[in-house]
Amino acid sequence: MTDWLRGAVIYQIYPRSFRDSDGDGVGDLKGAIEKLDHIASLGCDAIWLSPFFRSPMKDYGYDVSDYIDVDPLFGSIADADALIKRAHELGLKVIIDQVWSHSSDQHAWFTESRASRDNAKADWYVWADAKPDGSPPNNWQAMFGGCAWTWDARRRQYYLHNFLPEQPDLNVRNPAVQDALLDVARFWLDRGIDGFRLDVVNFFVQDDALRDNPPITTLKRAPPRPHQFQRHLYDRTQPETLRFIARLRALLDQYGAMAVGEIEDEEPLKVQREYTDGPDRLHTAYSFFLLRQRAMTPAIITDAMAQWEGARGWPSWSLSNHDVIRFPTRLADNDPQRTKLMLALLLSLRGAAFLYQGDELGLPHAEVPFERLHDPEAIAFWPSGIGRDGARTPMPWRRDANVAGFTEAADAWLPLDPRHTALAVDAQEGDPASMLAFTRTMIALRKQSAALREGEFIALDAPEPVLAFERRADGERMLCLFNLGPDPVLRPLPAGAATKLTIGEAHLQAGGVTLGGYSGLLVAL
Repeated sequence: MTDWLRGAVIYQIYPRSFRDSDGDGVGDLKGAIEKLDHIASLGCDAIWLSPFFRSPMKDYGYDVSDYIDVDPLFGSIADADALIKRAHELGLKVIIDQVWSHSSDQHAWFTESRASRDNAKADWYVWADAKPDGSPPNNWQAMFGGCAWTWDARRRQYYLHNFLPEQPDLNVRNPAVQDALLDVARFWLDRGIDGFRLDVVNFFVQDDALRDNPPITTLKRAPPRPHQFQRHLYDRTQPETLRFIARLRALLDQYGAMAVGEIEDEEPLKVQREYTDGPDRLHTAYSFFLLRQRAMTPAIITDAMAQWEGARGWPSWSLSNHDVIRFPTRLADNDPQRTKLMLALLLSLRGAAFLYQGDELGLPHAEVPFERLHDPEAIAFWPSGIGRDGARTPMPWRRDANVAGFTEAADAWLPLDPRHTALAVDAQEGDPASMLAFTRTMIALRKQSAALREGEFIALDAPEPVLAFERRADGERMLCLFNLGPDPVLRPLPAGAATKLTIGEAHLQAGGVTLGGYSGLLVAL
């Protein structure tokens, strides 16, 4: 029942910024329901909803205080049910975020756990004694800066938090915690969702002995964040995580549901493959391998694909999400043609593809002034951070409407970038040259082609900066050519090749094609 995942295109909704239905300046579930038709019109197979659960919003929903309730900011359980129903009516599967490596410090589980060392949930979080001098148990550093341990006076112990101090790490090696998390999964599966996106899945379990991470000895200068000084051998990617994943997979199989894991690791592709290698692992996983690239080269793609040769698992790929600089800015210098080229490349790769809201419009990364920042990471590392708020600004729906049709409020929780207004959905509808039209065309081509959806990836020899590969399935062959440089290049073409998609300039001639700078061509062989 999860065959739909192979070659699927999954659209990420960041609910806070997708559509506000009640005029408070913050997106909500009813607003998302209003705009599901737009996602269906793209040809997507599924939606992934970022967290909408009850939360104090220290990390904007990734600090959950109740896994089985909807935060009033976003609506109600009834709204969640209505969204699932409407998505299914439109042929869209529904994947929801699950943040199981940590909870909010306001979760009832943590309130009980921190109360004493001998209560029923005393071992539900990662607690450790101080060293004899009172310092933290080891040298682990938090992703958002500073020590990964915070002292709790009630227990007179430190608790672990890989992110904010308000996000204590659950002790997922504890079978009782696993049981509770599986109960959470059942709650949502019984409501009809089709799968889960597991936040930082390889952070679920840490080294039982809490050994120090070794330093990176090859650094040429100090990195911007303390955790980047270390090799993360002991605070993530432990073998016990896979045992819990096996339990989760068994539950998912009972429902015909799926799970995609988010991997954050210094060897991302290796861990992606490990976490999807077999019927007791995740159905698919993605990492920050492509999300953090600042320039696209043929080697990046061919090396990534080579690591999946012969794999039993299924990869996923994305170029943008709520945590990184949007890909039109990061990989295409905000150039419309290069943006189309990058999207076509993503949708030509073997694996599931994730689109982030606004990718279909070619939105550049938004400029958010310091005084309007909300993201704790952006504030902590300003001005050198990645600026996650710039990826989270309101989705522009109507060019001439207040806040581009996102909200009826005078302003939104984050400011609208003026550049986004001209790229609103209604401004691009009906324009055959628009990014929106191109996205629909490319997704339709992928859906029509078994080779693009699930075929083999065959890398072809080509001089830099040309990326050339074939996708093959059931006798169908699709040749994919991408000129990733600014100068025209001549490439041979087999006789009888039939053009399926042109990106930019492609001039066919006897025996070949001249690809303009930052242009591409997909042809059936």
